[in-house]
Amino acid sequence: MSEQTKSPEQEVELNEELEQMKAEVEAAVEAADAHEGEEVSPEAEIAMLYAELEDAKQTIADQKDGVVRAAADVDNIRRRAAQDVEKAHKFALEKFANELLPVIDNLERAIEFSDKENETLKPLLEGIDMTVKSFNDAVAKFGVEIVNPQGEQFNPEFHQAMSIQPSNDVTPNTVLAVMQKGYTLNGRLLRPAMVMVSKAAD
Repeated sequence: MSEQTKSPEQEVELNEELEQMKAEVEAAVEAADAHEGEEVSPEAEIAMLYAELEDAKQTIADQKDGVVRAAADVDNIRRRAAQDVEKAHKFALEKFANELLPVIDNLERAIEFSDKENETLKPLLEGIDMTVKSFNDAVAKFGVEIVNPQGEQFNPEFHQAMSIQPSNDVTPNTVLAVMQKGYTLNGRLLRPAMVMVSKAAD
């Protein structure tokens, strides 16, 4: 079967499309050639390089800030860890020291309420007194200090008022008597001193 013959109108339309396509291709080729042949001025090239340099500087600055922040975070973590370790060392004996305080109290009461005129008891009392001093010296090596505020101004941070006594002999809020000594561990209160406090007489 022979090839179908195109009408004159179809042949004209086809030729026009081919010419248009050819013109578009030639225009694209000419634009590409013109772009390749275009020369960049030194000023424009310097401006481009300067812009790239500024971008690189900003990138470096951002990275540097990140490193500085990370180093600061690490330093803070290290400092907090060191503080926690220091506190643990300082106050690890708190429970043990609290268990010793009643023992010291009982030894001191034994001396206070004993018959000091009894010659038979004197060697025993001297031994108890030496034991109390040894206890106090031993716990002091680990940061335990006695709070004995006789004659001092009342301090609610370290003293517990058990009674109030009118007095004209001392200024108000003076500790008149210590009923039970207090103790601190490295500056932190273990037990407040139980005291009698003065007030102005009527």
